[in-house]
Amino acid sequence: MLVLNTLGSAGARTVVPLPRSLIQMVTMGALAAAFALALTVNLRLRVRPSAYLFLLTLLLVPSLVSSADPESGFGALFRCARLALFVGTLWLLSRWWDGGPTFVRHHIRMYFLVLGSVAAGLVVSPGAALPELYGGRLVGALWPLTPPQIGQYAAVIIGLTVLLLLGGRTDRRGAALVVVPSLVLLALTHTRTATLGLIAGLVLAIGSLFLTSAAARRFFGWTVLCAAVAAVGFGSALQAWFLRGQSQENFTSLTGRAKVWDALLAADRTASELLLGTGLGDKSFGGLPIDNSWLAVYHEQGLTGVALVAAVLVVLGGVALLRPPSLSRACAIFLISYCAIASYTEAGLGDASPYLLHLAVAASLLAAPAPAAPLPAPDVPRRRVPRWARTSEVI
Repeated sequence: MLVLNTLGSAGARTVVPLPRSLIQMVTMGALAAAFALALTVNLRLRVRPSAYLFLLTLLLVPSLVSSADPESGFGALFRCARLALFVGTLWLLSRWWDGGPTFVRHHIRMYFLVLGSVAAGLVVSPGAALPELYGGRLVGALWPLTPPQIGQYAAVIIGLTVLLLLGGRTDRRGAALVVVPSLVLLALTHTRTATLGLIAGLVLAIGSLFLTSAAARRFFGWTVLCAAVAAVGFGSALQAWFLRGQSQENFTSLTGRAKVWDALLAADRTASELLLGTGLGDKSFGGLPIDNSWLAVYHEQGLTGVALVAAVLVVLGGVALLRPPSLSRACAIFLISYCAIASYTEAGLGDASPYLLHLAVAASLLAAPAPAAPLPAPDVPRRRVPRWARTSEVI
């Protein structure tokens, strides 16, 4: 339900036109259902302490204060309520955060289902799935998904599946069924951020296992060898894929993002807007997407929000570095590093988004195992003592 809520309602044109109001109704209904289900299985409101969730709860303060301004509009308050419900659901689920890979498996399965809908749309209508409007990049033809979204989902489940394979938690056949089609979809999206995040995240995650896992060392060696062969034999094709036919000026300005960033930073702000932002919005400035988590948070939640988001990444990264080498630690390092890299060209760290879900999985992996409950005393039947033996004297 949380995954469905964070898919968004804006994107490419679908084969069957879906009204945006209907999509928003489905996504918000999914969030309400997620909260209701989590509350149903956790009626006693048992939660585990979590610095990650505590910082997200604090992030609600500048969001609510800035969104309460009448100039922000009703939409800002609605987004605040959505973020509060999202964080509340994560608090209810924190009861089951025990440092194991359970949530990693759920994460892979859910996003693999999303990619399955993308693949189905590609089969049903290749023209709608590879439209000229997006330069022939893969989009969602059944559900409105953009190329960066598809690339993000593919990169995340590829990295997590590879780590589960190296940790012996899945076999090669199961890993291939997830990794191979996801790699194809990632290549069709031509998403550079997701590709770089996948590579850098795997390097850091496998590096954390390098000294303790022979499988990680073998995988790293074979990967370096294959990368060298690909660079020599397919260098021009890889360069063409990476540039996506863009000019040098367009590539340097990050597909026009830098112009929006410069305008946002040059805009005049009051002391309140500088500290608390202008309220939760659609992550745009002047009608153009911001496409940077840090600037989006700065614009909507001010310097206070930037400090809290930075604290989230610093705390999670610091805890990951202090943990002993393990599969859970490697998966957490991959997710944290991927989100940190993607934050430069993608927005979402300050609002309910897949990135907060990725970091929630990382926090569940870094949680200390719950202490084992003491075993109840055996119910031994009491032996009846004769009346003559109940005296205090021994005869």
